[in-house]
Amino acid sequence: MSENGSVESAERKNGGLSTIGGPRVGSRGVGNKVTVVLGAQWGDEGKGKVVDLLAQDADMVCRCQGGNNAGHTVVVDAVEYDFHLLPSGIINPNVIAFIGNGVVIHLPGLFEEAEKNMSRGKGLEGWEKRLIISDRAHIVFDFHQAVDGVQEQQRQQQVGKNLGTTKKGIGPVYSAKAARSGLRICDLLADFQEFSERFKVLALQYKAMYPTLELDIDGELEMLKAYVERIKPMVQDGVYFMHKALHGPAKKILVEGANAALLDIDFGTYPFVTSSNCTVGGVCTGLGMPPQNVGEVYGVVKAYTTRVGIGAFPTEQDNEIGELLQTRGKEVGVTTGRKRRCGWLDLVLVKYAHMINGFTALALTKLDILDVFSEIKVGVAYKVNDELIPHVPANQEVLQKVEVQYETLPGWSTDTSAARTFEELPENAQKYVHYIEEHLQVPVKWIGVGKSRESMIQLF
Repeated sequence: MSENGSVESAERKNGGLSTIGGPRVGSRGVGNKVTVVLGAQWGDEGKGKVVDLLAQDADMVCRCQGGNNAGHTVVVDAVEYDFHLLPSGIINPNVIAFIGNGVVIHLPGLFEEAEKNMSRGKGLEGWEKRLIISDRAHIVFDFHQAVDGVQEQQRQQQVGKNLGTTKKGIGPVYSAKAARSGLRICDLLADFQEFSERFKVLALQYKAMYPTLELDIDGELEMLKAYVERIKPMVQDGVYFMHKALHGPAKKILVEGANAALLDIDFGTYPFVTSSNCTVGGVCTGLGMPPQNVGEVYGVVKAYTTRVGIGAFPTEQDNEIGELLQTRGKEVGVTTGRKRRCGWLDLVLVKYAHMINGFTALALTKLDILDVFSEIKVGVAYKVNDELIPHVPANQEVLQKVEVQYETLPGWSTDTSAARTFEELPENAQKYVHYIEEHLQVPVKWIGVGKSRESMIQLF
């Protein structure tokens, strides 16, 4: 044994790199950190606009989960773009866009989306050369979408209500992924004959479960084969791609979360949720990167609350207030076209989202929609059986019955859409922002007062 045997032992345990007295000798360090943008409510908070703003100074924008059930709207030079699968930062011609392994991809939908947005303006020129797709991403097939519809019909018939899915096949493909029967991009590109056999087995399994399901196996395989050469240049091993991006030259990397915290499969208002992890943990598993590379985590919060479809909604205003919010906010789903339910801001739920995600700052969007209210209510606590509860109930039936405790704040009855600095906002609008910050103990970094990129007020 050497004289410094204890040090030698420590070095062996650390792969020959000592950690005694400081960082590991020879370590390359953490590398680049990613900035994450996540929804803090039930989606539709305006994440696309925040990502678009940050993407102007980014080198890379990533999607880590979800599929084309997401809907992000970006307005640039009066042109409105709608993104579902493509990272909305791709509108910056200098950005590399990355679709990670946690995303589920409907190939026809991907190309239709790109072509639709290209027809609206010049923002997507050269997109195919700037898009990277992880070879481990699962594929959404047309029959997954058909199954989604059949399952919704069955729920309606059997229990009298459905989940309100987008019918984009997201649930069925994530279920196949968990059951280890799914097919990935790497399978499509490796051996098409083997891929075809596995595709047929999967399709016929669904047919056995849902006899009314209509299948066109040969037609869909022919369509998929036509995509092989087109997507091949875009596909890379996502783990190695992210590793190089994180540990190469300095880069500004942005991660665009889809859906939102209250739709997360684990932490959302289950079962009325999506099928992926849309909280911060999904960033690491959906991109193949370590948590030490997560930097700023920005939560996007609408100045009031909206929800598409059914499920508990404690602060919902099923009245003239809700109708006014819906009309002024043009609250219609980008993906589904359905009207959104509307209500007052629920800070109990936003605080819950903060507990999970650890937001470093917030973007408060659509403040201008509240311009016409003489007073504004904010949900700050829940009661069950006349007793305050310190948490958000996991059970939907309990959550539906909570009594919301409100704080009433004075409105400002002034048009805020022209404001470009915090000081230009009316005093009561400023107080509303400060109240949110103080209640959540999270600073507000941006305030949205309109649809365009220019209508985002930056505070610091």
